[in-house]
Amino acid sequence: MSFFFKCHLFIDFEDFSSSRVQDHSSKVMETSGFGLLQYLQKLSDEEFQRFKELLRKEPKKFKVKPISWTKIKNTSKEDLVMQLNKHYPEKVWNIVLSLFVQVNREDLSTMIQKERIDKHTKFKENMKNTFQHIWTLETNTHIPDSSYHTIIELQYRALQDIFYWESEPVTAVVSGPRGQGKTIFLRKVMLDWAAGNLLQNRFWYVFFFSVFAFNNTTELSLAELMSSNLPESSGTLDDILSDPKRILFILDGFNYLKFDLELRTNLSNDYRKKLPTEIVLSSLLQKIMLPECSLLLELGNTSFRKITLLLQYPREIFITGFSEQTITFYCVSHFKNHRGREIFEKLKGIKPLFTLCSIPFWCWMICHSLECQYDSREVEKRYGETDGLIYTLFMVSAFKATCSKTTTRKNRIRIKTLCTLAVEGMWKQVYVFDSEDLRRNGISETDKEVWLRMNFFQNQGNNTVFYHHSLQWYFAILFYFLKQGKEKHHPIIGSLPQLLGEMYAHKQNQWFQTRVLLFGMTTEKVASLLEPCFGFISTEEVRQEIIGYIKSLSQQECNEKLVSTGKLFFCLLDNNEERFVRQVMDLFEEITVDISNADDLTVAQYSLQQASKLKHLRLHIQKKVFSEIHDPEDGDLEMFNFRKEIVAICWPMICSYLHKLHVLDLDSCHFSRKAIQDLCNSMSPSPTVPLTHFKLQSLLCSFMTNFGDGSLFHTLLQLSHLKYLNLYGTNLSNHVVEMLCSALRCSTCKVEELLLGKCDISSEACGIIATVLINSKVKHLSLVENPLKNKGVMSLCEMLKDPNCVLESLMLSYCCLTFIACGSLYEALLSNKHLSLLDLESNFLEDTGVNLLCEALKDPNCTLEELWLSGCYLTSECCEAISTTFTCNKNLKTLKLGNNNIQDTGVKQLCEALCHPNCNLQCLGLDMCEFTSDCCEDLALALITCNTLKSLNLDWKLLEHSGLEVLCDALNHKDCNLKMLGLDKSLFPEKSQTLLQAVEKKKENLNVVHFPWIEEECQKRGVRLVWNSTN
Repeated sequence: MSFFFKCHLFIDFEDFSSSRVQDHSSKVMETSGFGLLQYLQKLSDEEFQRFKELLRKEPKKFKVKPISWTKIKNTSKEDLVMQLNKHYPEKVWNIVLSLFVQVNREDLSTMIQKERIDKHTKFKENMKNTFQHIWTLETNTHIPDSSYHTIIELQYRALQDIFYWESEPVTAVVSGPRGQGKTIFLRKVMLDWAAGNLLQNRFWYVFFFSVFAFNNTTELSLAELMSSNLPESSGTLDDILSDPKRILFILDGFNYLKFDLELRTNLSNDYRKKLPTEIVLSSLLQKIMLPECSLLLELGNTSFRKITLLLQYPREIFITGFSEQTITFYCVSHFKNHRGREIFEKLKGIKPLFTLCSIPFWCWMICHSLECQYDSREVEKRYGETDGLIYTLFMVSAFKATCSKTTTRKNRIRIKTLCTLAVEGMWKQVYVFDSEDLRRNGISETDKEVWLRMNFFQNQGNNTVFYHHSLQWYFAILFYFLKQGKEKHHPIIGSLPQLLGEMYAHKQNQWFQTRVLLFGMTTEKVASLLEPCFGFISTEEVRQEIIGYIKSLSQQECNEKLVSTGKLFFCLLDNNEERFVRQVMDLFEEITVDISNADDLTVAQYSLQQASKLKHLRLHIQKKVFSEIHDPEDGDLEMFNFRKEIVAICWPMICSYLHKLHVLDLDSCHFSRKAIQDLCNSMSPSPTVPLTHFKLQSLLCSFMTNFGDGSLFHTLLQLSHLKYLNLYGTNLSNHVVEMLCSALRCSTCKVEELLLGKCDISSEACGIIATVLINSKVKHLSLVENPLKNKGVMSLCEMLKDPNCVLESLMLSYCCLTFIACGSLYEALLSNKHLSLLDLESNFLEDTGVNLLCEALKDPNCTLEELWLSGCYLTSECCEAISTTFTCNKNLKTLKLGNNNIQDTGVKQLCEALCHPNCNLQCLGLDMCEFTSDCCEDLALALITCNTLKSLNLDWKLLEHSGLEVLCDALNHKDCNLKMLGLDKSLFPEKSQTLLQAVEKKKENLNVVHFPWIEEECQKRGVRLVWNSTN
């Protein structure tokens, strides 16, 4: 679609001082008072009295609260004006117009409306002159306006549909990738409105602001901001705001705003009040300030997700790229002769380059480079590789055309001043420069003229901007390649490692482009282009600093900052030098990759093929990657088919690397049948990749939406090293469960840990799984969060009684069990000699069921070491039976009773058992249990007496300070061996927190922690969170 340059209507807030502040303030404070007063003075005393009487009821029509009659009964005309402006700042004129008609002074109403039309006509005329100047001198489309209108026809129609048919306030968003011409589109909207060609009957006043102009403005008021745009005789601010539905704010530049806008509670509706800039903008966007005005926003890819969260029912206008026909027209228009057609044909033959030309800014930059120095062989040789290379070709072409006779030393000195300005602006997040900025960085008026001729700069009023923001980023990155030796430190400009830290500290903002450019410029090809003009370029030094920075990060930081969103992969693709890419990827043994589209898959494939030391890969693949149904919102059908071709090539290539991994984690992957088949094929031994080459030890397939027919199991479970399989959150039909169990029975299957939590496994499917326990090597089985019911567990218990069953851990939390299942579990516990852990948390077992289990535990031959019974609806009635097991069974080491109503009686019984010399319990869980601080003395005695107790969980219990003191005294006792106390310290008052901190300081081996067992429990159950994509 449309064109490319980020152009800005800049308001110089640095000059918002002294006389300008006074001018603005006086304009803001000048209400419609004088204008309104002159009309009220035309009323006779009788008419004025009638006016005031009607005013008692009139505000209700406008849904505002009436002014008290005592305040207006005897008030003067001057005072009434003040009252009206105070109470109805946005509706005063509409109220007054209505009242003039009711007191039979239609002549005054007509006079006011005529004056208002004159004022907004003057405002429009001023905006027309301003934006005609901006459009003519500061906006670059390089094609006739009539052609531009043809290109944006669909978007203009969408704009008109949104605003023409809506009488209520509307928020519309102009979106699209960087360089597509969103700002130019909005400038054209502003110019056409001011010229009387667009939205005439909808808006009387349109205000255009580039929000990044406020980056260095800590406070402002919306009233001041609007007044700064008002020409003389165009009406006061209250005149304008008297009908806010007739006002449109056009805001662009959110991508370059240096502070974050977010959902806030400290917003304001006072447009006159000076507030922090982010509060004013957030209040406007969230419809707290001037809610009846409409908004038209420019949002790039980096700001779209953040800002749309603040908006109420935003309507979207998407700016697309150039079509092939438009690229043809553009080339012919740019070169103005047959050479344009020749260049188009050449570009079309270079597919990567032609794809870039669909982005208007790239199309201009490529054409301009060729215009400066055109050689068809150079096109084929150089273009279509990386962003950094194309920017460098553009810059060097312009330099050769203008400064061909200048020495490399002089060129380097001159370009260094430009780069210093760019990098200083990048660190300060400044994009508009005044003459002092240029002078401070050594740029003379002569230099400025040179940069203007080369299209590196463009004028913007009295200020200077780079021709495009991305050119500023390019020159900012080039600064680090031009550094030689120990140069004088610049107070604003950070080092390269600091720059890398800044780049990767932000998830989505303007720093992304600098990351790509930095990597793309660290190539020998870029150096070979730059050196003839500027001398030696230190690409190797930059490469080593990049590698050093990545080495300095922890594994978690690498995943969070570099890899999970594909940031690093895009950068490596733009570098495209195999040696450097391999050096970087060899730093990783573990990688997390979030793939949301075909482009992500492409860059992941390119980088992963170089990751020779990778052992652990976690993949998340979103639904549309393998989608076989075209969604018009994702582009046209031709583009959809093109992406399918890319996926069909890249996915099998990624699969071909997987046999080298030790851990493959397919987390929330949305596969098609074809994708599953490709995975099967790649994980099947073959003559080229024999079985001995497969290293896979752990396979995780959480929340997969399509597991195919289950044939994947027969492929993967035959791998000799595979011992861990986790399918948490992946629904398994009975047929797929049968396929899984068939594979588990094979003698070649070595799986020992089988985690099938939240797989929608029924009682029937549980019976199928039970049959595997005899003939397989499974030692750890998790079936948590499945509706197994008593019937399913009974099937498991039958197998547990078989002497050939080697199961050691059985996880059955949230399985819809009742006390009836405990009868079968009782028999299994007495028969099985291997089971050491039984998890029955959050089942309706009640005291009856637990009493049965305790009967089994009393048997000294029972091998169970851990019993998890949290949330099983227990009371103090079962605590006597539980206490008996402490002294009868020396194998029992862990008992979790959290979230049960055992009360003080139950806790005291348990503590008494803990004090018995035969008690060997090491971990006791009483978190969220119903008991009081009166139990603290019993707990304290147990802590001192029970030498084996190492872990006590009292999490979520808010104990009284006196009780906590008793516990802390016991914790400090020399005979207390406790190493972990579960407590949420943040729940306690300050003095209690201080007491706990003192204990931790004295007892170095003791940790007081919140959620002490959560990680271990999730690991053993195989529980995983749903992936939260950052793409």
